[in-house]
Amino acid sequence: MRSFHALVLLAAAGALAQNSSTASAPSPELSAHDEPATFKARVNLVSVPVVVRDSQGHAVGNLNKEDFQLFDRGKPQLITRFSVERRGGLPIAAPNAAGAPSTTSPGAPASEIPQAYVAYLFDDVHLEFADLARVRDAADRTILATLGPDARIAVFTTSGQGNLDFTDDREALHQALMKLRPRPIARSTAQQCPDVSYYMGDLIVNRNDSQALEAATQETLACDNLDPQRMYQMAQRLAMSAAQQAVRSGEQETHVAFTVLRDTIRRISVMPGQRMVVLTSPGFLVLTESRQEETDVLERALQAKVIINALDGRGLYTDSVAGDISKQQYSPFATNLKAQYDRMASRTDADVMAELADGTGGLFVQNTNDLDRGFHRLATAPEFVYILGFSPQNLKLDGSFHRLKVTVRAQKLEIQARRGYYAPTKAATPVDTAKEEIAEAVFSQEEVRELPVDLHTQFFKSGDTDAKLAVLAHLDVKHIQFRKADGRNNEELTIVTALFDRNGNFIKGTQKTLQLRLRDETLAAHLESGLTVKTSFDVKPGSYLVRLVVRDGEAQQMAAESGAVEIP
Repeated sequence: MRSFHALVLLAAAGALAQNSSTASAPSPELSAHDEPATFKARVNLVSVPVVVRDSQGHAVGNLNKEDFQLFDRGKPQLITRFSVERRGGLPIAAPNAAGAPSTTSPGAPASEIPQAYVAYLFDDVHLEFADLARVRDAADRTILATLGPDARIAVFTTSGQGNLDFTDDREALHQALMKLRPRPIARSTAQQCPDVSYYMGDLIVNRNDSQALEAATQETLACDNLDPQRMYQMAQRLAMSAAQQAVRSGEQETHVAFTVLRDTIRRISVMPGQRMVVLTSPGFLVLTESRQEETDVLERALQAKVIINALDGRGLYTDSVAGDISKQQYSPFATNLKAQYDRMASRTDADVMAELADGTGGLFVQNTNDLDRGFHRLATAPEFVYILGFSPQNLKLDGSFHRLKVTVRAQKLEIQARRGYYAPTKAATPVDTAKEEIAEAVFSQEEVRELPVDLHTQFFKSGDTDAKLAVLAHLDVKHIQFRKADGRNNEELTIVTALFDRNGNFIKGTQKTLQLRLRDETLAAHLESGLTVKTSFDVKPGSYLVRLVVRDGEAQQMAAESGAVEIP
């Protein structure tokens, strides 16, 4: 995330500075500095997204906190945070300061600012050619059909090749989809001798499964035409070597998939609106060593309010007792056993997509050949998502896994919820906590009104290609909580103003930390009408989204507002 540079001008600073210069107190009543804002450390809060559906599959949005029960490792937890998030949002009107000069006529429509961002991530590392071809064609038919004027779409791949950033250019999206090809990274597409999968390799190398090793050994003897009497030990060594290579390749490709998914979430998290990732993949094996990477992806998505939807790109999956008929079969014993392993692997591979969807309030579509309908279902977020928050008591910073369970008192309801979390290995610092909270609010379109703050904009054209955009944040100081100490009213405010283009890309922003040390008479006389903070941006003609976030240090409350402006 790009850093903010402090360029804030205070409309009320002159009066306050004059007042403080005549006083005998050694410290000024108002000071501004660019140090990171410091807030009280919050306890560890675990967020659990929950989607509740009725028997017809419709999302239920009329439940209250009292309707839920939350269990951590089987122990009931107190739900301390509860909210219901609705899909989508209303168009953003363009505010203007009362009486402010503006070239926008009163009847002019609000600028068309994107409300939703969808990143389609295609797992071209794991998908086979036939599956990816069907997925590509279905995506080309449906993604463009669902593209509205208030949405932006990106096409990303786990191989990193052929990426297209967020756009509403239909032809560019079509071309990006048509370029999708399988691009395995660490494994060969040709049949090996012996042919050992990642799942089978894990059984041999990590679980010491003698039956799996015997199957690989028998296949090695057959495909290499080795004498079983004299060459058995060599065949076994070759089988073990193939298993070790399969594990190394599988671990690398799983690591790549999580890395790209994490980067995709990081990219979309800076877009100011509803954010969703649609992962299309056959799934992939996640061993214990890779679970922390999965947890990191989930935590990033939850912090940035990114929903992960998933589509099993294999379509309708059918088990075959005869094994993979596209590959040459050498040993009946190995063929039958590998067919069993393939069936088990197909189910295990899909688990990661279900976990990512459940953990972020998303949807997982699998076991269907109607890929068009699958993409249509995944193009929108759930209508209602409940966010349950709890603070684990006596949580040990040991990195251990905590399984979660959510129930509702009502009957005949289907519950989809986060399956668990890993305990942290260290406590978050107050500065880190503050940065995360502010960043989350900046790159969101959610309106937060815990503090009395109003956003106004005005602009002045200085030429045909240049303009000055002023963003005014008016704070009703009478309703801000101060801490009384040494005869002063103390408060610290962090004010962030961010500017985005029409596609939601972050352009620039400012941050300022205001230290208020006000006498009673100053608070009563000079700030009766409030405090106005003015931020100016040099801009070119175009459509912009303005985002204002104010965070106070005493009550740890926040205000967040958005405004759209069109500069002709």
